[in-house]
Amino acid sequence: MQRERGALGTSVMNILWDAPDGATGNQVRDAIVEPRPALTTVLTVLDRLRDKGLVRREKFESRGYRYFATTPRDETIVDSMVRSLTESSDRSLTLFNFAGNLTDADRDILRRALDVD
Repeated sequence: MQRERGALGTSVMNILWDAPDGATGNQVRDAIVEPRPALTTVLTVLDRLRDKGLVRREKFESRGYRYFATTPRDETIVDSMVRSLTESSDRSLTLFNFAGNLTDADRDILRRALDVD
């Protein structure tokens, strides 16, 4: 069974967001649902997320690191949504497609947000 592209990074971020005291590479690996990747794969993902500024690490015990998410989950998701909209060649189509996937409750929240002046 193979994961979708980016799914492992998303899983790692979710684990770190749920671990306010941080997590070691082994703890992150153990928290990933099957198929469980090799520790080296998890460490590579953590390094790539660190290069993107999404993760920081601190020395932990004698030979390892504890990893932390650098920004809150909601802020990271909003940044991703704005980046997707910015990168779109047709903002209107992107927004229409996004709106078409919202629940009635989501639309109500969005209307309230747009009414704020």
